[in-house]
Amino acid sequence: MKQQHLERYRKLGLKISYYRKLKGLTQEQLAEKIDKNAAFIGAVEAPNVDRAVSLDTLFDIAEALGIPPYKFLKNDD
Repeated sequence: MKQQHLERYRKLGLKISYYRKLKGLTQEQLAEKIDKNAAFIGAVEAPNVDRAVSLDTLFDIAEALGIPPYKFLKNDD
């Protein structure tokens, strides 16, 4: 993971957390839907953990949450 992209990954994790909670899912439930473990989702969502996400995983998360993938990458600043 490139240092210059750390803030983008942090924001991505926060958006995943936001949409997951909006759907009323726990980290465990989302992890189960995308065939990952809860620790993985926790690391992705944690703002103090540097965890990259592949596009395949991002697409799986978007599908599980019922939202278009671009919403995770859209800059809302």
